[in-house]
Amino acid sequence: MQDTLITSLGDELYEAMIARRTVAPLTSRHPDIRVEDAYRIQQRMNARRIAAGEKVVGKKIGVTSKAVMNMLGVYQPDFGLLTDGMVYNEGQSIDMSSLIQPKAEGEIAFVMKRRLQGPGVSAADVLAATDGVMACFEIVDSRIENWKIRIQDTVADNASCGVFVLGDRIVDPADVDLGTCGMILEKNGEIVATGAGAAALGAPANAVAWLANTLGRLGLALEAGEVVLSGSLAIMVPVAAGDNLRVTIGGVGGCSVRFV
Repeated sequence: MQDTLITSLGDELYEAMIARRTVAPLTSRHPDIRVEDAYRIQQRMNARRIAAGEKVVGKKIGVTSKAVMNMLGVYQPDFGLLTDGMVYNEGQSIDMSSLIQPKAEGEIAFVMKRRLQGPGVSAADVLAATDGVMACFEIVDSRIENWKIRIQDTVADNASCGVFVLGDRIVDPADVDLGTCGMILEKNGEIVATGAGAAALGAPANAVAWLANTLGRLGLALEAGEVVLSGSLAIMVPVAAGDNLRVTIGGVGGCSVRFV
């Protein structure tokens, strides 16, 4: 794709995010768009956020579980950037007017203690480079109308990232089996989803290794201090004003959020 079109589409997605509105799928208007083009569009969208004063604090991995793949009809992982404008802490309320068509995912967040860059990164390398893990919510949101996305659409749209909520404690990954730990997601006191660490590419550390190696091919890295969201452990749960959500992950901790 031409640079002018890349810039135009990145600006369109950024402006849709600011205006809290959706746009027609990029793939319906530009059927020849490649995944590589989509990441360039994402870079433009994120450059606009950074120019507006936001700072990069981490990265997210999307579409890692079979449940989410089947819900979206997207069958390969992707990644996006996290900024300080997306961060919420345990128990904070999220104003629905700041989002468009949000859905909640229960995940495990990794906090990096040292820089990690591919190629050749293994799950063991990830664990050795991790300061701790936390239960978290990623509140995914799409600027693409009605979530009618292909992989190129979600990649361009910063991997459909909205905001994220970090949990109530951080634990040493050596103290928990991240592949077998169970997750329970409750909405207004009722269990609406269950899962396990293995849902994220077999284990969350595998997902982070995939990200480190993918970034390495682009000359990028996971940086010390960054937060990495390793992917949903179950289905995405639609949310509305008044909803209270709680995720509990065995051995890792919990995370709560309210929507107003």
